Amino acid sequence: MTFEIENVSKTFVSNDDGEEVHALKDINLTIETGKFVSLVGPSGCGKTTLLRIIEGFENPTEGTVKDNGEIVTEPSNERGFIFQNYSLYPWLNVIDNVIFGLGINGKPEKESKKRAMEYLKTVGLEDFAKRYPHELSGGMKQRVAIIRSLINDSKSLLMDESFSALDVQSRHKLQKLVHKICKEQNKTIIFVTHDIDEAVFLSDEIILLSRRPGRIKEIFEVKMEHPRNREDKKFEELVSEIIQAIDELEDN
Repeated sequence: MTFEIENVSKTFVSNDDGEEVHALKDINLTIETGKFVSLVGPSGCGKTTLLRIIEGFENPTEGTVKDNGEIVTEPSNERGFIFQNYSLYPWLNVIDNVIFGLGINGKPEKESKKRAMEYLKTVGLEDFAKRYPHELSGGMKQRVAIIRSLINDSKSLLMDESFSALDVQSRHKLQKLVHKICKEQNKTIIFVTHDIDEAVFLSDEIILLSRRPGRIKEIFEVKMEHPRNREDKKFEELVSEIIQAIDELEDN
């Protein structure tokens, strides 16, 4: 198993008035190698906080996160992280941004660029390989940032609303690409999203968190085969069930 999340709670101290904010409470979860798991729930329920704790950007107030038996205390190259907002190096062109991590890890430049071009072609950016970030639209920048993380050989990939800035066509293309890579390379993916359709399309499991402090309210297993059809009755029923569960949490 890849991740063991044991009794994790997180409390912040507000900068405004010094009051404690309880973000997460008693999270216990096992995420097995090669699984695609989405975190969903009402706004402010702690989805991103939990993701950042799993990555090692933040430490829990209580409890532990283990990655293959090792307690997580800081970020690691074994865990790729894709932020909600693109984070490209402005002094590097597109292809050099994509292969930046490969260069750090000692991969040959020629081989890395060939591989990068294949990925860029998949998302329609092969003609922009020599452009710089300031020459790209917001959606294009995010596609580059996603490709940069996908191309590295991390064992797991943590994604925070990574498709939210994209148009529908680009989002659907990248959803298929991320799922394909996940299965081919046996990557574990933990994915934060507000888009329930997206979660059902991609996930093996969907973790529903309650309102703050976030607790695990329910775990939905998605047993539909891939590729999934958004117009399938079972697909639509599961999307509706999860949306209704979130609406009930927000109303209470």
